[in-house]
Amino acid sequence: MLVHSKAGRWAAWSLFGLLFLPLFALPLLVVVAASFATHWSGALPSGPTTANYAAAVRGESLQALTTSLVTAVVASLLALTVGTWAALAGAALKKRGKRLLDALFMLPVAVPSVVVGLAVLVAFSRPPVLLNGTASIVVLAHTVLVTAFAHQSVSAAIVRLDPAYEQAAASLGARPAYVLWRVRLPLLLPSLTAAAGLCFALSMGELSATMMLYPPDWMPLPVRIFTATDRGSLFSGSAVAVVLMATTLLVLLAVSRVRTRASYR
Repeated sequence: MLVHSKAGRWAAWSLFGLLFLPLFALPLLVVVAASFATHWSGALPSGPTTANYAAAVRGESLQALTTSLVTAVVASLLALTVGTWAALAGAALKKRGKRLLDALFMLPVAVPSVVVGLAVLVAFSRPPVLLNGTASIVVLAHTVLVTAFAHQSVSAAIVRLDPAYEQAAASLGARPAYVLWRVRLPLLLPSLTAAAGLCFALSMGELSATMMLYPPDWMPLPVRIFTATDRGSLFSGSAVAVVLMATTLLVLLAVSRVRTRASYR
């Protein structure tokens, strides 16, 4: 923290607590409390129970969690592949071409995700590429939505790379493909893992576009949370939401450990 006086540090921490607790921590704590409750009395939920979690980790909820994990993993891998390829290709372009490429990849982020969902639905509801009513259209929409973040993350990392490593490898006779696979990509590995974690987290929580596209046999967990709370099942929906948060955090912690190890290679 860039505050050197003791009074300044206390003031900064106090301001952080005043902003963080009511805006971020308190709503999440209320969701956690509601996940262990059966009814709402007064300002807080009451009636402690674990039955909500028993239902949240089996049956349709467990199937929805599996659906979200598969969708997020596949979409993240596709986004990372496309985003990395585009970032590497864009690094060789002139300034104007690079700006155009960045604008194309940022376009899905610049519009509401429900618009992206509608665009994917319209584009892939007729032959020759008919994906409407399949799991593939959900994965495709998530990939479109998160690829921009992978592209931007890897592009920023490429700018920070020291070209001396690649120049040294090339001067020793290494071919461009060898330099890419054995020098450039390993140096980018921390940024690649960070981008993968970000894409995974965004995909796990995506709702707007998914609501327009998901078939009945491929319902991700955010959609199940929305439908549960929309029917008035607030406490069971809160338990499913906590399961979603916990699963995402566990995966992000695992990705963070991989990123830390990659940084020290």
